[in-house]
Amino acid sequence: MVNKAIFKTYLGKLLAGTDTKNHEAAPAYRLTPREALAQYAVTGTFNGTFYADGAEQLEAVKALALEVEPEFLAKVAIHAAGKGHMKDMPVTLLAMLSSLESDAFARAFPRVVKSGKMLRGFVQVMRSGATGRKSLGTRPKKAVQAWLERASTEQILRAMVGNDPSLADVIRMVHPKPVSEERRALYAWAIGKPHDVAALPDLVKALEAFRRDQTRSVPDVPFQMLTSLPLTREHWVEIARKGGWQMVRQNLNTFARNGVFEVEGFAEALAARLADPDEVRKARVFPYQLMMAWKMVDGQVPDVVRDALQDAMDIAIANVPSFGGNVVLCPDVSGSMASPVTGYRKGATSAVRCIDVAGLMTAAFLQRNPKARVLPFETGVVSVALNRRDSVMTNAGKLAAIGGGGTNCSAPLRKLADEKARVDLVVFISDNESWVDARKAGQPTGVMTEWARIKRVNPAAKLVCLDLQPHATTQAPTRNDVLNIGGFSDAVYGVITAFAADSKGADGWVRAIEAIEL
Repeated sequence: MVNKAIFKTYLGKLLAGTDTKNHEAAPAYRLTPREALAQYAVTGTFNGTFYADGAEQLEAVKALALEVEPEFLAKVAIHAAGKGHMKDMPVTLLAMLSSLESDAFARAFPRVVKSGKMLRGFVQVMRSGATGRKSLGTRPKKAVQAWLERASTEQILRAMVGNDPSLADVIRMVHPKPVSEERRALYAWAIGKPHDVAALPDLVKALEAFRRDQTRSVPDVPFQMLTSLPLTREHWVEIARKGGWQMVRQNLNTFARNGVFEVEGFAEALAARLADPDEVRKARVFPYQLMMAWKMVDGQVPDVVRDALQDAMDIAIANVPSFGGNVVLCPDVSGSMASPVTGYRKGATSAVRCIDVAGLMTAAFLQRNPKARVLPFETGVVSVALNRRDSVMTNAGKLAAIGGGGTNCSAPLRKLADEKARVDLVVFISDNESWVDARKAGQPTGVMTEWARIKRVNPAAKLVCLDLQPHATTQAPTRNDVLNIGGFSDAVYGVITAFAADSKGADGWVRAIEAIEL
């Protein structure tokens, strides 16, 4: 008889041995170059994380970019911008793509760079030399010129908010060729050159008129272009009324300090807008951004506005899937999850931690799957009492308040295996850096060993490993019953839904990117 200690089988298959190490130097499985690049693209912000700094992330992405075809690189950039709602990573991928012999750059550029902020970000990356050159070059220059030619006056004005580089810097660099006298005057005005005032767009004329005389109507321009003026409460009411949904969400405390909620009926009107389903969806807001806005509003903001943020949360998580069967949610509450989800950056570190996002996603899944079982883990499984009737905000807060301990991703699986529990779907929300359960190099991870035990009782069960940080390793290799996915936008829910419904959907995340048409 063969030695079962050596020839461990699982339903007729050998368990795969580990082939690399994670950042904790614990054995792990290497993601394929496509999986790893996609993981970095939807979680990497080039800020320092608990395990790696921004420079290490950049070097990893540059290496991975050389291992895939230019067309796939372009599709990842489009996915990261459109579905992942990322900013820095997509334009960095574009910058890398611009130096390759492929027309994929020209096809991807307009689908990635859809705002002035993204345009300035792309130029900044190109000028930094981080991707190999310090000048724009012919193709990038033409792409930037084309963006300026397509942009509306409103887009040009929004692009003027921000520096390093400023839009004026960009215009001076690429020398766009104006197609009309109005656009010629607009470019000259934007860079402070002499211009034909009569030819300026009406919106710019209105801005200049308001700068001279604040008794005029407030122009519909970015409010940052007005804050140096002596604005009254009535002015701020107009700014709030005309501002975009995201701007309103981000500036509730500013509006409160300037008295807008003292105007009768305005708090209710603003709340109705914040909770408007169409506006919430159009804004492409991260659910965690709503959670933090709700936490950060001060006492001067009326309750009706705070409640509207919770209503907006319900809308933002509306596409969280509802699954049949036995669902288990495993949020990582270990010490490393206390790091900012978008990394450390001097002067601009997010207050949102990985554990906040894990708690929020778990609470959202729980709301849509009220019979789901929640097994938070660190060194071991942590007991926490969640009321399924509580709001997402409340349950997310309870989970985020745990924190601490080492990372042991196999702990909740071991508990389920020991119980011989009935399981259909297990969802991990983690930074995936398990080390407490580390085994010898080349052996299966603790996660795979315990998952094999679960599969003996539940042969149709599926495992989702949702990673919130930019890593290139996993504790469970992708296969028909294991999905590795990254990110913290609502795009992950669709991929998980497809995986749960499709017996061969484990590579659905990469396939969805590959299916993008250039």
